[in-house]
Amino acid sequence: MSIFASYFPITDPTLVFFVVLLIILLAPIIMGKLRIPHLIGMVLAGVLVGKYGLNILVRDSSFELFGRVGLYYIMFLASLEMDMEGLKRNKWRTLTFGLLTFCIPFVLTWLMGLDILGYTPLAALLLGCVMSSNTLVAYPIVSRYGLQQKKSVTLSVGSTMVSLFLALVVLAAVVASYQGKSDIFFWLWFIAKAVIYVGLTLLLVPRLTRWFLRRYSDAVMQFIFVMAVLFLCAALGEFVGLEGIFGAFLAGLVMNRYIPQRSPLMNRIEFTGNAIFIPYFLIGVGMLINVRLLFQGGGILFVVACIVFFGTLGKALAAYIAAFFFRLPTLAGHLMFGLTSAHAAGAIAMVMVGMNLKAADGTPLVNEGMLNGIVIMILFTCIISSLITEGAARATVLREHELPSEDLPDDDERILVPVKYKEYADRLISLAIMARNPKLNRSLVAINVVYDDENMQRNQRDGQRLLEQVQTYAAGSDVKVDTQVRVAANIANGIKHAFKEFQASEILIGMHMHENVSPKFWGQFHQSLFNGLNRQIIMARLYHPLATLRRIVVVVPSRAQYEPGFCRWIERLTRIAGNLDCKIQFNGRMDTLQMINQFITNRHPNLRFTCVEMAHWNELPRVAATIADDHLFVVVTARKGTVSYKSAMERLPEELTKYFNGKNLIIIFPDQYGDDKQTMTFAQSQHTEETSAYDSVAKWLHTLIERLKK
Repeated sequence: MSIFASYFPITDPTLVFFVVLLIILLAPIIMGKLRIPHLIGMVLAGVLVGKYGLNILVRDSSFELFGRVGLYYIMFLASLEMDMEGLKRNKWRTLTFGLLTFCIPFVLTWLMGLDILGYTPLAALLLGCVMSSNTLVAYPIVSRYGLQQKKSVTLSVGSTMVSLFLALVVLAAVVASYQGKSDIFFWLWFIAKAVIYVGLTLLLVPRLTRWFLRRYSDAVMQFIFVMAVLFLCAALGEFVGLEGIFGAFLAGLVMNRYIPQRSPLMNRIEFTGNAIFIPYFLIGVGMLINVRLLFQGGGILFVVACIVFFGTLGKALAAYIAAFFFRLPTLAGHLMFGLTSAHAAGAIAMVMVGMNLKAADGTPLVNEGMLNGIVIMILFTCIISSLITEGAARATVLREHELPSEDLPDDDERILVPVKYKEYADRLISLAIMARNPKLNRSLVAINVVYDDENMQRNQRDGQRLLEQVQTYAAGSDVKVDTQVRVAANIANGIKHAFKEFQASEILIGMHMHENVSPKFWGQFHQSLFNGLNRQIIMARLYHPLATLRRIVVVVPSRAQYEPGFCRWIERLTRIAGNLDCKIQFNGRMDTLQMINQFITNRHPNLRFTCVEMAHWNELPRVAATIADDHLFVVVTARKGTVSYKSAMERLPEELTKYFNGKNLIIIFPDQYGDDKQTMTFAQSQHTEETSAYDSVAKWLHTLIERLKK
């Protein structure tokens, strides 16, 4: 054994990283067999390989570095994946729950420290700070189950930052009091630094992010930029005395708007954190825990039992009281308790501050027994938090699966995306990813059609490379793309044949960006395409990246609600607006807007939308005056002979060219027939007959007037 002992602890960087990767790989497999949350496996593995276990690894600077990054990553992802609209609607609930989850554990542990453990008032206050704050150790469990947008999760994440902020303020007061600096100037300077820091972050980071994402589309550069902003905010947070985890959380809140949930950039951020940094952090936390202390006498056991019991009881009371007053189900209370009950490296950081504070006689504020008790407490609270969160998350998912789905089982969604230009293909695919229904998990279809001429083979090779680029881009969002290079004598006919072969439901195609492509606004090619297909066609012209758009403005013709494709295009636009977290405004007749309002309220109640009455189609110039460069203008038009078609639409190409030149634009031609290709309903046919009769009379009167003039 002595021979093997000489090789441990491992110090070679390559072997250290190999052992860590082995733990990250095997812990989920072993814990999955035992039906124990993976996070517990990471922490226990850290205990096992650390110096208090088998002494296989030393907690060197790499664990300090990656552990700190992992802690920041947890807070950053939590705020980045938050439902910001839900947070705004529930800001008072979040603040209330934050006060509850801070005050109740704080008071309980403070009184326990004074009366039961016999600590000094300042040491008891420090213990109250540790137990009133929490770390979102169990958040990856919620993320794995896809529950990030749940109200209970949003409340838990928001309240975590409220309680952390309050704990840091009390900690600053403890430090200032111990050092004799707790005067009015200290607090004025502290408040001034915090306000300046938060104000500058909210003011500068969004503008910098929007500028960078518009100018640089390289995936690696975007990822590095996000990471740079994250750690800059964390470093500045530590500088002003608010701790780096507060800065990381604030960075996620600010950048939430510019990193859509279903985007390759978000996928890369989540993958990097969940694969390396967060497991590194959990293993490092485990390496701090000295389980041997539990067997060295009853004193430490009593301290750990008191801290865990009163701290966890306070978090439980806060969660279930909040759930009761907010009228949330019991499962929501379980989730809130599970997410807010864990303590990790933040607790270590706070207690180390106390260790560094010494009285005139050299006595530290925190003794070794309190330090060891808090370190071991981390293990128990992480286990409790992970078990409760895992159970509540699984039960929530099972409960939702038992409820009837809002999506029709016969939904035929399959989006066909013809691509031609390399620099524009990714934006079209990104738009399709945001418009699709992720619950159906259907693949997209990307095609490239080349002419059957002397350059056919070269164009086929170029088309294949373009489609491979598209597949790689979509894979970043875990979306499968079926591809095909077609040879055709006519491009429009090639797209139409592919549409039928793949049994697509709609087409998403780009419009030309330059005037010299076609003398007409959307050209003879597009005219041939939508004249030959009765299904939905979306034509997009995007000058800016989707993530930088702030508003979607939609113009809807009268009687659009009678078209068979009415629900389909609303569903696509609402999904795009929801993924971009931007406001969408519908302009149209009041009866049409009422139907749109009813649809969105029933299916997407969290969407931010407004309805503005537009009495006549001739009001397009008025709408044009409200469109900014970072807006997306959407025109819902119609084919000739359909219910919502009107003669004013014939001027649409000229009006769009005149009033919306250089603007982000989408034109939608809805389904002309229903999904089942059946005839129109009685109401639709009645409106069609009325429209046809009206048009006939109008044409007859026009002819009569012209003859009288002659």
